Amino acid sequence: MLPTNDKRPRTVVLLQYTGIGDLIWHIQYFKAIAEQSQGGQVTVVAQPSTLTRAFIGKEPWVEAVIDHDHRPRRGEKRKGRHAGLLGMWRMARQLKQGRFDRIVLLSGRISRGLIAAMSGIPIRIGFGYKPLQRLCLSQGPYIPAYQGSSLAVYPEASAFMVAHGFCQQPIVPSLEPPADLLLQMQQRLAHLPRPLHAFAIGTSETHKQWGVKRYAELAQRLIERGAGVVLVGGPAEVQLAKDIEALVPQAARHAFAIITDAPVLGSAAALRVADVCVGNDTGMINVAAAVGRPSYVLIGARGTLDQDPARMYNVRAASLSDISVDQVLNLIMPPTSVAVA
Repeated sequence: MLPTNDKRPRTVVLLQYTGIGDLIWHIQYFKAIAEQSQGGQVTVVAQPSTLTRAFIGKEPWVEAVIDHDHRPRRGEKRKGRHAGLLGMWRMARQLKQGRFDRIVLLSGRISRGLIAAMSGIPIRIGFGYKPLQRLCLSQGPYIPAYQGSSLAVYPEASAFMVAHGFCQQPIVPSLEPPADLLLQMQQRLAHLPRPLHAFAIGTSETHKQWGVKRYAELAQRLIERGAGVVLVGGPAEVQLAKDIEALVPQAARHAFAIITDAPVLGSAAALRVADVCVGNDTGMINVAAAVGRPSYVLIGARGTLDQDPARMYNVRAASLSDISVDQVLNLIMPPTSVAVA
């Protein structure tokens, strides 16, 4: 039970975005807001596709997680319970029942401002770079919309957090896998050669997929250089992983493994055990960087991921299909670093 003598505002935080990577970029910001909230906790409102409950639902600074069923993945072929005006009213009513003092909108969208206003929560803060959203907020400061070459999600969240005094400078995303899962993955992957390269093979959108043949060729050539390879994904990547494995020669399978059966924090632990990660622009490549591993994201010509310049490397080309196996191989394991048998 929260202490009654704590004068800090009881706070709910709403995350606008839909992906696992979006969540990873915001976790440390949620925690910073919690430190300035009643009981040192926040309630987090996020879309189910972010897997917020699985990643941080048991953190001591998280009071609760509320699903915002606003925009299901295209493959689900259904309308979200919180979509449209009726859905916004449902979300607002649920928030009103929480009796929060403050809502923090990590969003610049007008619709999120309307939800906050309809909820009746007295303190309402958000990005406010659109005048119509400002009408729904109780106070500033506001931030301008990001105009740079990076993907806007992290820069905008960082600017907002600093402007409101939740932190003094942008916080690099980080994630600590549970010790028991880390031990399990250390044991499970102990037979693979080093350096161990993890491939984040999944993606929510087909235009971000580098391709089965390229991943299989990269795996084979890394193994020929004395390295190990582990494919990391979830249930949606089971067949994809099998397709990649089928193209890896049998003679190389001793240095090859697949992990698609672990919980998300188990996958995070596997990435922590690896030495390097390479993969699509997907949630797990961001998890890899957050757990402290050099991560090479196959980004093509899209907006770059620059939340962690020390560990996140953008592999660029005119298009994703123009990124060659040779280009990636020589980035992640140059010939001078070939393992000695």
